[in-house]
Amino acid sequence: MKRFYKEAATVRGERGHGVSLDGKPLRTPAKAELVVPSPMLAAAIAEEWSGQGADITIMAMPLTRLASTAIDLVAARREAIVAETAAYAGTDLICYRAAHPPELVKRQQMVWQPLLNWLAEEFDAPLHVTMGITPLAQPPASLTALRHAVASHDDMHLTALRLATAASGSLVIALALLVRRLDADAAFAAAELDESYQIEKWGEDPEQTKRRASLRDDLRLAGRFAELLES
Repeated sequence: MKRFYKEAATVRGERGHGVSLDGKPLRTPAKAELVVPSPMLAAAIAEEWSGQGADITIMAMPLTRLASTAIDLVAARREAIVAETAAYAGTDLICYRAAHPPELVKRQQMVWQPLLNWLAEEFDAPLHVTMGITPLAQPPASLTALRHAVASHDDMHLTALRLATAASGSLVIALALLVRRLDADAAFAAAELDESYQIEKWGEDPEQTKRRASLRDDLRLAGRFAELLES
């Protein structure tokens, strides 16, 4: 798409903070006005549009895409997305541990167990841990508490949480990222702990490199989006 505007600017309105392109409101793919609750997020989105060249590249505007997802998709399918995101707690990555080698067992305990301890204290939602990949039933009360925790997020924060959960395979890691207990790189390290260990031993192939870069980008985007929402 060719660039059709000269200037992108922020606009404050009754419903929040929007972006204008030559005075006209920026709209989502579903034609809703793109309005966010934070002036800093609106400014960052405007900056993405200001930074476009002669051709507009939507993939180069991740904040715009995530805000549009919140408005067009998450708001319309909120209950389903809450359920989909909360369901990760039933099979959370960090609850499934290795039995060997000892070095990997130790790393998992050092990185993952503090997150589970925090989860139990913060949300009154202790989760069980098992060795191997055999499905493990988690306490129903904990799953209910975590569903409530997911549902407590507004549409914008829920969008970031959904992205981080799907990227990491862990609701626990995603929740920790959104409250800044973990930064994006620490969240990546926790989510990729097992694979990083294997790469240390055997090396990394190009497909792994590409997948891991995409995962890291998603976690950084989710973390930055949530941080801007609160600025």
